[in-house]
Amino acid sequence: MEIAVVLAVIAVIFITRTIKIVPQQTALVVERLGKYDRTLVPGLKFVIPFIERVAYRHSLKEVPLDVPSQVCITKDNTQLQVDGILYFQVTDPMRASYGSSDYLIAITQLAQTTLRSVIGKMELDKTFEEREMINASVVNALDEAALTWGVKVLRYEIKDLTPPAAILHAMQAQITAEREKRALIAASEGRRQEQINIATGEREAFIARSEGEKQAEINKAMGEAAAIIAVADATSEAIRKIAAAIQEPGGQAAVQLKVAEKAVDAYAQLAQKNNTMIVPGNMTEVSALIGTAMTLLKGSGALGAPAAR
Repeated sequence: MEIAVVLAVIAVIFITRTIKIVPQQTALVVERLGKYDRTLVPGLKFVIPFIERVAYRHSLKEVPLDVPSQVCITKDNTQLQVDGILYFQVTDPMRASYGSSDYLIAITQLAQTTLRSVIGKMELDKTFEEREMINASVVNALDEAALTWGVKVLRYEIKDLTPPAAILHAMQAQITAEREKRALIAASEGRRQEQINIATGEREAFIARSEGEKQAEINKAMGEAAAIIAVADATSEAIRKIAAAIQEPGGQAAVQLKVAEKAVDAYAQLAQKNNTMIVPGNMTEVSALIGTAMTLLKGSGALGAPAAR
């Protein structure tokens, strides 16, 4: 009975040491008599008990590694507290097992020294602007060295850059001054643009007024010219009609009668409006003029019965 129990225990141990189930994204490094033999990939695998053993177990997933915070000195001798995070992946389980006693520590230390070297070549202001360049420099340096460790460095990200409190205060003051400067510049530009707009508006208004006055003068002149032309046309037409009427029978007599009437009316107006009478030197001319007018009136039938037409 005891022998059976012992055999059962030995069988269980043998089976446990023989059968290995390797999970997905996992690699097992097997040593035979203390020497590297093979790497077990995911699936059901077998190992010879007491002769072979699983020496190392590696995850093939992407692993985030927190890089401890450290103080770096910039090119302009400013202290800068920097911490970051590193992402890597085991690509060669055999090299990861035998290339370094502890590849995690090796990657961490190399990331810190590389970061100090990169930041030491930059001024403080540039470190805030060139994060992508810093990350790329660290990744390139780590990836080249990590090849012998069977590790692929995927990326490095700076989590925080913290300068000393005095530097932060100075930077805040500089930012405030810069914003005030931009505000003053913007205000002056606004006033300048306002003055330009006002001047432009006044100039355009003056031009518009002058154009309006010019057009008004042109219209007035054109109206006066048109009126003069119309009066001239009317006068010429009247003269043309008078001339035509004079050429008709009795036209000459009508003209003489009209002249005599105008003369008599003129003397009558002078007599009414002035106390001083203006008498022609030769009264015979007046009597002759009146006589001529009366003769014309009688001859034309103006006195007595109207003449037949």
